[in-house]
Amino acid sequence: MTVSYRVVIPARYASTRLPGKPLLDIAGQPMIQHTWLRARESGAAQVVIATDDQRIADVARGFGAAVCMTSNAHESGTDRIAEVARQMDWAEQDIVVNLQGDEPLMPPTLLDQVAGALGQCPDAAMSTLAVQLDDKQVFDSNAVKVVCDRDGMALYFSRAPIPWKRGRFESGSEDAQGMLRHLGIYAYRVGFLHRYVTWPPAPVEQQESLEQLRVLWNGERIVVDVAAQAPPPGVDSEEDYQRLLRHLG
Repeated sequence: MTVSYRVVIPARYASTRLPGKPLLDIAGQPMIQHTWLRARESGAAQVVIATDDQRIADVARGFGAAVCMTSNAHESGTDRIAEVARQMDWAEQDIVVNLQGDEPLMPPTLLDQVAGALGQCPDAAMSTLAVQLDDKQVFDSNAVKVVCDRDGMALYFSRAPIPWKRGRFESGSEDAQGMLRHLGIYAYRVGFLHRYVTWPPAPVEQQESLEQLRVLWNGERIVVDVAAQAPPPGVDSEEDYQRLLRHLG
């Protein structure tokens, strides 16, 4: 299904693990420009970079991006995108895709897919994507797992292995068959974003350190689609950055 949507790319300079990450050089261009180009290659009607840092804003405007300056008090990309929606006065039913600024190799087709998934599901407040979990990721807390109901709605997200395969995992098995790994790409309706920012962090969100659990805690629905392809890893650390440079050769 083809739907109209916008992309917002949250970009912070003060990354804990890799300060200045959006401006790191990749093949002669800053990382944020690569991410912006991927979004521009999608079917998005508009692409906006949201930042609280003038250095990022200046660079982004330099390569032709639309920039929205936001508060430096936001604790998540979702909060930052909600501010963009308010500043831009977007309609409550408008769909916005959250593309993290450290995803320079994100396939543009996945942006179309996550927006389309939400467009096809009027009962959902937001959508996201998942892929088959790899055996080596079963006990990796950085690989977030998701369990869905028969209609593809998220039941729960966790850093722990879910569903727990009784008998197998106790014996040390790393069998990931039938398990899904959540990808950190989201689409939201603007009206939902306005509700989200009024909610305090949920206890389960704080325990797992997963902001999407705030959505389920408050009774909203998240539709999960299986990604058409698995995207390359994003850049969270210096090691990831060096791996990306080697990959691009």
